[in-house]
Amino acid sequence: MEEDMASANIVYFDLETQKSAAEVGGWDHIRDMKMSVGVTYSTARKTYEIYGEDRVNELIDELMRADLVVGFNHIRFDYEVLHGYTVLDLSQAPSLDLMLDLQKILNHRISLDAVASASLGSEKTAEGLQAIEWFKQGEMLKIAEYCCFDVKITRMVHEFGHANKEVFYHNRFGDKCSAKVDW
Repeated sequence: MEEDMASANIVYFDLETQKSAAEVGGWDHIRDMKMSVGVTYSTARKTYEIYGEDRVNELIDELMRADLVVGFNHIRFDYEVLHGYTVLDLSQAPSLDLMLDLQKILNHRISLDAVASASLGSEKTAEGLQAIEWFKQGEMLKIAEYCCFDVKITRMVHEFGHANKEVFYHNRFGDKCSAKVDW
């Protein structure tokens, strides 16, 4: 398995949207939220790639070609945003959604911040609603930086879980807990 992971093209992925759920009529209309910026980190390329909406098809191509796409809530959210741009079924891409995996283990949803702060001692730099405000202000560089950091945190959480077979998280009471993972 170690050799497989070392030679596989793992693509870590996150995107930000132009609109909030409230602006498009609720969570049943995720496709209408539109992508502002998408970011990947490819283990084959060993670099980040930033995609604006004008390059969304290139982003979709990269995800569909990956040996594994790793994200945090990307199957339910990010892929659904991208389904507004393509007829391809992104759920067919080999994916590891860290949030969904942890939800199965813990029987409840958990935030990336809760895992990253307990496992890595690092937190996200902003949140999605802030990125939407930046989009409205034309602050695309701020969105790209924030999204890159989220991809980096996702990657570090995945690598930590892979190496240690567990991750830590802060529960809703602030207690540090652990979850066994098979990443």
